[in-house]
Amino acid sequence: MKVSKEQAEKNRQEVIASAARLFRDRGFDGIGLSEVMQAAGLTHGGFYKNFESKEDLVRQAAERALSRGRARWTHEVAGARGDALASFVRGYLSPEHRDRVADGCAFVALGADAARRGDARLREIFEAEARGYLDLLDGILSAEPDEATRGASIAILSTMVGGLLMARLMQDPALSARFLRAAADAALALGRGAEDGGRAAGAAP
Repeated sequence: MKVSKEQAEKNRQEVIASAARLFRDRGFDGIGLSEVMQAAGLTHGGFYKNFESKEDLVRQAAERALSRGRARWTHEVAGARGDALASFVRGYLSPEHRDRVADGCAFVALGADAARRGDARLREIFEAEARGYLDLLDGILSAEPDEATRGASIAILSTMVGGLLMARLMQDPALSARFLRAAADAALALGRGAEDGGRAAGAAP
């Protein structure tokens, strides 16, 4: 039976969503196409009707994982009551996010894999999403972001991603929790410094 265009697109999106979760959980090379298709409830034979290659799927799945993650944190910031930076940082560096590998931050789960693949298009996707996160942080830190704001945002994002990665690596639950708390405290201190610096600059004659 011929599949409608609408159903075919729905199937393609299901494959991308399944791949986004599986790649984050097991890495780009830790999962085969047959497993991705099975997780999507489809047969392996239909893969090449929707994707040029596994690399094509890798790019689309990475873009989905990254953009969905940024959308989630943008929504978190927009709905924050009071301190938007603390809501973002504490939510990102939480035990729940640490433990939700398949649905969590793709920078932490797949960044090293992407850097090793030598795929310029894949790295462009990661870079574009990193800039999106930096823009989000810039907007939290200042109503009129400048180069100093961007520098603070880079430091904060680096601290958050590194802290989550280290927390996931630790087998000792107490040490893992300490990495989360320390990274959150450091990121917030960087943010406070940037906000105070911006206020001081604005008050200067």
